[in-house]
Amino acid sequence: MAVNYICRHCRTSVGSIDNSTVTEQQLGFHFLTPEERSDIIAYNPNGDVIVNVVCDYCREAIEANPELVLQSNPLQ
Repeated sequence: MAVNYICRHCRTSVGSIDNSTVTEQQLGFHFLTPEERSDIIAYNPNGDVIVNVVCDYCREAIEANPELVLQSNPLQ
């Protein structure tokens, strides 16, 4: 199982953990509400996990231009 961190806006790969022994508790997923989990975490059919995060570039762009948050894919 790989855990792939992908920017939810620009779809850039932010990082990856390729370790079958890592647990959801070690990743901090247990702190998420069910709504947050469904918004942030997705599972591929091959068992990999996709974690939707915001990369530094997009975070800075959104902080400088808050109106971007209202768009569905603000930076694409």
